[in-house]
Amino acid sequence: MASKRLASVRGSFYPDKCNKLKIYFQKFTENLGTTLQDNHLYQNIPQAIIVPHAGYVYSGFTANIAYNILSHSNAKRIIVIGPSHHHYFKGISGSYYEEFETPCGDIVIDTDYLITLAKKHPISFEPKAHQQEHSTEVQMPFIQHYLPQAKVIELIYGDTSPLLLEKILLTLLSNKDNAIIISTDLSHFHTQHKAKQLDKYCLDAIKRVDIDQLKECEACGLLGVKTILNTAKQLGLRSKLLDYRTSADYSGDETQVVGYMSALFYSE
Repeated sequence: MASKRLASVRGSFYPDKCNKLKIYFQKFTENLGTTLQDNHLYQNIPQAIIVPHAGYVYSGFTANIAYNILSHSNAKRIIVIGPSHHHYFKGISGSYYEEFETPCGDIVIDTDYLITLAKKHPISFEPKAHQQEHSTEVQMPFIQHYLPQAKVIELIYGDTSPLLLEKILLTLLSNKDNAIIISTDLSHFHTQHKAKQLDKYCLDAIKRVDIDQLKECEACGLLGVKTILNTAKQLGLRSKLLDYRTSADYSGDETQVVGYMSALFYSE
């Protein structure tokens, strides 16, 4: 077993220097203003969040809102779940490493817990799935910044059953030390107008915790979204949509945009 999950998109999706990363987080939070306080969102400590996984200049602000709220939780272990973009495989692959590399130092991976989890559920190890996967990697600097004492687990899913992932989520959420990160972007490369039409299906499904609303949703991490909605429904969790925007908000190009959103799931 390799000792470290190397960062593969540092310097492209996010800064490769720790001081530059901290400036990003500072600017994202400054731009929030009083949004979080005004909406009393800190009262809803999440057990799971949905966040985007594009370059920080495009989706970092949207993700930062969710992590800012998650920082008020007592989570000791963060499980990051994302789709495989670069390697086709069947099933779910876990990060059987000791540490996860980031520009601000390495994060401890809770391999012991992962091994215990894999005794209950079929979680394999596909090394190629972890070598270049950005959907999970871009979350790690946020976790390190906002929950510096937490350990992490990276789960990447390929061609797999929603029921399998759902069973894993139910196990994870039965442990109060855990918090779950579902990584997904929304529609890709439509016009701004079309993207907002398609993304509305995703947003409505999350607001209502209703998987039937996802029929026209084009999220690249759709399996993760479906699964957290089903799991939330079973556990009676409520949802809160935090932010939605597209790449056009940064680039100004409305001809081919990508949609981003963040949300949280919590119990009352």
